[in-house]
Amino acid sequence: MENFPVINMENLNGEQRAITMDKIKDACENWGFFELVNHGIPPELMDTVERMTKGHYKKCMEQRFKELVASKGLEYVETEVHDLDWESTFHLKHLPVSNISQIPDLDDDYRKVMKEFAVNLEKLAEELMDLLCENLGLEKGYLKKAFHGSNGPNFGTKVSNYPPCPKPDLIKGLRAHTDAGGIVLLFQDDKVSGLQLLKDGQWVDVPPMHHSIVVNLGDQIEVITNGKYKSVLHRVVAQTDGNRMSIASFYNPGSDAVIYPAPALVESKAEEAGEAAYPEFVFEDYMKLYAALKFQAKEPRFQAMKAMESSPNLESIATA
Repeated sequence: MENFPVINMENLNGEQRAITMDKIKDACENWGFFELVNHGIPPELMDTVERMTKGHYKKCMEQRFKELVASKGLEYVETEVHDLDWESTFHLKHLPVSNISQIPDLDDDYRKVMKEFAVNLEKLAEELMDLLCENLGLEKGYLKKAFHGSNGPNFGTKVSNYPPCPKPDLIKGLRAHTDAGGIVLLFQDDKVSGLQLLKDGQWVDVPPMHHSIVVNLGDQIEVITNGKYKSVLHRVVAQTDGNRMSIASFYNPGSDAVIYPAPALVESKAEEAGEAAYPEFVFEDYMKLYAALKFQAKEPRFQAMKAMESSPNLESIATA
């Protein structure tokens, strides 16, 4: 397996720009994932986020997770578990409205740091979207505009810990899925691995790197690019040792944003005879469908949205 794509963003500012843009293009077309270094988020901020996230888990979530495991008898399972994940999580919303002040158990310093981190990630996500536009031949700002809806994008963070698991062969840290939204920016543990993506029929490790941000593309990017860039199945394999931290931030379309293939990319896809291979839909409708079908193949989701497109009076989720 060839090397996992690592993009040095500092090289976008000099004579290496064209080569770096080609690396991003290749990663988007052939991997659906890449890892960013020198991305502009201060290392000391990332260190503080990691320290506080791990401290919060120890203080507020670890005992709760142990009680959950005990209540479900998960330490003693003997057959593969298909309906739950070995993870402890909470969710933050940043845009269009933040809920950080309402999340229980977070101390004020942690809230403040996570707000600052989110501002940095939002800026990075928007920078990446314009780099994607450049590679796709779309006008600057096209993706941001496509995501806007009436209230701007949805942006939120899933904070996860994957504690040591006694039966990682039977219980996944996180079952295989593609992400529903737009661009995902992941700050993952640089010591405890576990994230894998499916490439050419093989599960490939996403390498833990200090101070890196892992990027992966969601279903909405696949639709807007008319399949030129694809969302990719990925999973987390639980480990017997170490507690893996994962902070995944999702830059997604606004709830009422209408998502459809960019006309320029439909026209340029000659083999499709000028037809869009993907449906047009409201992002919120897709998310309702995804909530029920997250751990199933994405193609039936697209087909269900296509059926809604041609029969708009169908009940949103009845098509699933």
